[in-house]
Amino acid sequence: VQLQASGGGLVQAGGSLRLSCAPSQFINDAHNMAWYRQAPGKQRELVARMLRDAVTEYQDSVKGRFTISRDIPRNAYNLQMNNLKPEDTAVYYCNIHVFHIRGPFDYWGQGTLVTVSS
Repeated sequence: VQLQASGGGLVQAGGSLRLSCAPSQFINDAHNMAWYRQAPGKQRELVARMLRDAVTEYQDSVKGRFTISRDIPRNAYNLQMNNLKPEDTAVYYCNIHVFHIRGPFDYWGQGTLVTVSS
């Protein structure tokens, strides 16, 4: 399974972007879906995730601004980002953590760059 991430770009502070992550095929096993980001010179950090029971969790710095959702007809996962700030500038990666009967494993997307100008 490959994850195709898209939707990054350049936006002014206060603007919005929507990231999308589309698996190349339907994932039958239970799984969590998450968005991570990595800013220059910093470690990759968890931004938001949707657990297998559809519970959502967010990093404190994005609460109220970002929304993670699942687009079932398109078999995709989205991250709606509103009121973007320069500190949101990073490469964003989608991740699917699969709970397989033989043990958990992860799929990663290739990353999409989000640049927020002040």
